[in-house]
Amino acid sequence: MTETVSSVGSMPKDAKKKTSSRATPGERAAVAELVKAARARGEDITGPEGLLKSITATVLETALEEEMTDHLGHAKHRAPEGGAGNIRNGTREKTVLTDAAGEVTIEVPRDRAGTFEPVIVKQR
Repeated sequence: MTETVSSVGSMPKDAKKKTSSRATPGERAAVAELVKAARARGEDITGPEGLLKSITATVLETALEEEMTDHLGHAKHRAPEGGAGNIRNGTREKTVLTDAAGEVTIEVPRDRAGTFEPVIVKQR
């Protein structure tokens, strides 16, 4: 299954804080380190196996894991409060089309009850 992701946002518009679209100095430093490391390994920044695709997949998967934590009410590898409740149940692979990186394959988390509906990358 392939889905197009053109705009990524997981919070309701009224809940978003007013921030600049520019990266903070700390974020810029982290990206600079990633670019240096990729070049040192001889990897491309863009392209089918490039750094941009890898970072895009990592950001999407991390956002999905945070959505799952919010949905379940407990962190990964922690027991739900009050005993047996809905818990994580692995992942499924999904290919999304992004504006910047093209096709990106990501792992989407699942829950046992099947009630998790991701916001950042919609189901189906």
